[in-house]
Amino acid sequence: MDLGIQGKRALVLGAGGGLGSAVATTLAAEGVDLFLTDWYKTTLEQIRDDLAALAAGRVESHLCNLAASDEVAGLADAAVERLGGVDILINITGGPPSGSLLAVDDDTWRKQFEGMVLSIFSLTNRLLPGMRKNKWGRILTSTSSGVEQPIPNLGISNALRSSLVGWSKTLAGEVAADNITVNVIVPGYIHTKRTNELDQAEAERQNKPVEEIVKALVASIPAGRYGRPDEFANVATFLVSECASYITGSMVRVDGGYIKAI
Repeated sequence: MDLGIQGKRALVLGAGGGLGSAVATTLAAEGVDLFLTDWYKTTLEQIRDDLAALAAGRVESHLCNLAASDEVAGLADAAVERLGGVDILINITGGPPSGSLLAVDDDTWRKQFEGMVLSIFSLTNRLLPGMRKNKWGRILTSTSSGVEQPIPNLGISNALRSSLVGWSKTLAGEVAADNITVNVIVPGYIHTKRTNELDQAEAERQNKPVEEIVKALVASIPAGRYGRPDEFANVATFLVSECASYITGSMVRVDGGYIKAI
């Protein structure tokens, strides 16, 4: 299947992480020009160099802390200047600390909101005019299974990522006539460094071996395993393709059947 995105220009947030790097790799295989960002310099430069050696299109990178509004503005400007515009926006942000909501103070809420939510709103608003002018655009935001089935001990994530769902659905209706799709992709337990960290934190919280925590989680997934980053990336790449031009305002799960809701 020809996805029809060769030569398109994509900005990928969280490109140094497991999900972001997987999506960037899959987009590169489709001939998409890439502008990668993360706030971890070493991992960002590594994925940039790896993809530059393999990709047919351009691969650029830009260090950015999404919790800093001036850096978000600079990221948008740099992407437009160096790629000539952005057709595809992949919104993947890092996860917040785990723990009880009862222990979360105002400063933590504010900091996490700015990095996980406000940055996405601001960045999208800065890039939408170019998409609307070209009558083509794709905006895909990654959340977590917590937006449909709240995850215990991850209250900050459950709350803030849920706000992205309402925003995405509303925006989809406002820009659909410009041939711009806006969707949410919902990963379940995809095996990444972040998943390992959460498993370890839960093991410490319950005072159990991490192997026991993983075994219980795997048992709750009908597919009987954690997902692979490339399985997530394949779905993400389809959703931003020309082939998915009539899918907008939707949430698509990549969870192995984990989420129990219909």
